Amino acid sequence: MSRSLDLARQLIARRSVTPDDAGCQELLVARLAAAGFRCETMRCGEVTNLWAKHGDGHPLLCFAGHTDVVPPGPLDQWDSDPFVPTIRDGKLYGRGAADMKSSIAAFVIAAVDFVTERPDHRGAIALLITSDEEGPSVDGTVRVVERLKERGETIDFCLVGEPSSAKQLGDIIKNGRRGSLSGRLTVRGVQGHVAYPQLAMNPIHLLAPALAELAAIRWDAGNEFFPPTTWQVSNIQSGTGAANVIPGRLELDFNFRFSTASTEASLKERFESVLRRHALDYSIAWTLSGRPFLTQPGELVTAVQRALTTHIGVDAELSTSGGTSDGRFIADICPQIVELGPVNASIHKLNEHIELEALERLPRIYLDVLRGLLG
Repeated sequence: MSRSLDLARQLIARRSVTPDDAGCQELLVARLAAAGFRCETMRCGEVTNLWAKHGDGHPLLCFAGHTDVVPPGPLDQWDSDPFVPTIRDGKLYGRGAADMKSSIAAFVIAAVDFVTERPDHRGAIALLITSDEEGPSVDGTVRVVERLKERGETIDFCLVGEPSSAKQLGDIIKNGRRGSLSGRLTVRGVQGHVAYPQLAMNPIHLLAPALAELAAIRWDAGNEFFPPTTWQVSNIQSGTGAANVIPGRLELDFNFRFSTASTEASLKERFESVLRRHALDYSIAWTLSGRPFLTQPGELVTAVQRALTTHIGVDAELSTSGGTSDGRFIADICPQIVELGPVNASIHKLNEHIELEALERLPRIYLDVLRGLLG
């Protein structure tokens, strides 16, 4: 059994449903410390974070990932126990196999091999691992970044092991992500009897014209790397449950997925200008989950592309599609971030898996990235 497969199986066997690390990071620390990494565990509430570092100075290349996984769902609908790593038909099955315990196993194998091969390498290597990526993401990577900022530490290059590939390993490199800005809009009216609408103000009717206008707005045109910003309503609540009562308030949940062509401030202002124009009595609770970030083609992208060409023979596409990742937090202290990991078709699904061949290739790819940037 290969080292990457063995480590991935050990990680999958630990039931680390978010935010429980379930001992995964202790397993990583044992391997990294034996190779000379300085390992610092940072616990925040129920979350376990690891900052492991080898070498000093710059450039600093950081591998980032998460040991927590989403719940497995109905156990009787899995073909094998999600926490008993199982091999069949050339694939490794188990919760976290693709998202993202295999990538973490590959990080660790590559990092240990590199420092064994080049103990006096230039710069530094780090691993930033959290157990709070699949959850609310408030005590995980963001806390580690805050601690590093307090100490004046920065990262030059970051490779996040999220499952970025679409059809085969390495066909897509994520070189950025859209920002996520959510809001809960409350529109106030006056409750009353449906037979006497002149004595009431229906917030549903009041909002309807503004809602139609908001849905039709083109927020921006996107740019070379990002599609246009989108705005979507996810929920509307109003009414008392009685058919003969005009409600007195309405709550609407919405989300912007926005590119670098817009800003948090510009979206808020344009959104609220529509509400003001329609003379609504409203309030909004805004939540910024992450700002957009983008890595232009440069040293990190080139190193990853070269490694993929060597080991996979593919011409990877740069993409910013998908949801958010912890790269949004790391962007505060790192100018170049990419995501590269296995195929994402089975993530969060029943019978999550990774191709055994991909699991063998990932450590070699990551090792070549290390050689290219710190060799």
